[in-house]
Amino acid sequence: MADSSSKIGILLMNLGTPDAPTPQAVRAYLKEFLSDKRVVDVNPLIWWPVLNGIILNVRPRKVAKVYQQVWMEEGSPLLVLAQRLRQKLAAELDSERFVVELAMTYGNPSVEAAAQSFRKHKVDRIAVLPMYPQFSRSTTAAAFDRLMSSLRRCPDWPNLNLLRSYATHELYIAGLVQSIRKQWQEQGEQRHLVFSYHGVPKRYVLEGDPYERECKATTGAVVRALGLTEQDYTHVYQSRFGREEWLRPYADETLAGMPAKGVKRINVISPAFSIDCIETLEEIDDELRHEFLNGGGEAFDYIAALNDSPAQVELYKQLVIETCGQW
Repeated sequence: MADSSSKIGILLMNLGTPDAPTPQAVRAYLKEFLSDKRVVDVNPLIWWPVLNGIILNVRPRKVAKVYQQVWMEEGSPLLVLAQRLRQKLAAELDSERFVVELAMTYGNPSVEAAAQSFRKHKVDRIAVLPMYPQFSRSTTAAAFDRLMSSLRRCPDWPNLNLLRSYATHELYIAGLVQSIRKQWQEQGEQRHLVFSYHGVPKRYVLEGDPYERECKATTGAVVRALGLTEQDYTHVYQSRFGREEWLRPYADETLAGMPAKGVKRINVISPAFSIDCIETLEEIDDELRHEFLNGGGEAFDYIAALNDSPAQVELYKQLVIETCGQW
């Protein structure tokens, strides 16, 4: 049993973000991100020439322009909002018992920086909370891989408790429902609700990844809590990349065709993201908005991620309690 005077480390993990909205910083980030076999599991003999010869010479400038559109005064939205959540969560927990840190699977702040803080505070137990409501091998498993890699040379391996997912946690569903109802109240009407999740290759699911099943479970729980019918909502997947088939239905194609089917006023929420980032602030609230309105839509409003809201803080506080178990 651990010394009662020792502290518990709480490690929040998210995907990552460039250090700056510049081509150079984006290139460094994309190189690390797209080199991970969890993200792109193509034969390296095929993928490396494509990555280094084409993608890293073309995409950084384009992606940097997108980051420039959403960049906040304090930095990347993903990092800024996640740090705010970390700070609020830490304020809710007993500082004599818990040390809360944030780390990214790719980029900064690094897992090593979090580990240094934990060692400084004599932490010997770590509860790891990947900030992905639904489990996928390309996100949650990649975060676990990154953590284990950083611990390989650790002389005193800490006790670990790993949170797998929280796709249908009652506080998570309650937070989503609350944000949807608030949006409907503020806009003065209940609109058709679009659930847009980050996609993954269909092959991943066929190989056993539970991501699609957990996404549908999240949608189902929210739909039941709101009392919606099948005509009241749509479930889609965004962000596909490359030529192989990804999870369907595709968000861009679906939203572009909705006005012709009589659905012209919508709200979009993306329950796969705990924190708003380029995929929500730019891809949904700009690209998908354009697809919908250009197709004849009349009203489009994005419902923000839970971010550092009181509902999110309460959720993560409960996740800490549950993950720490009997510690």
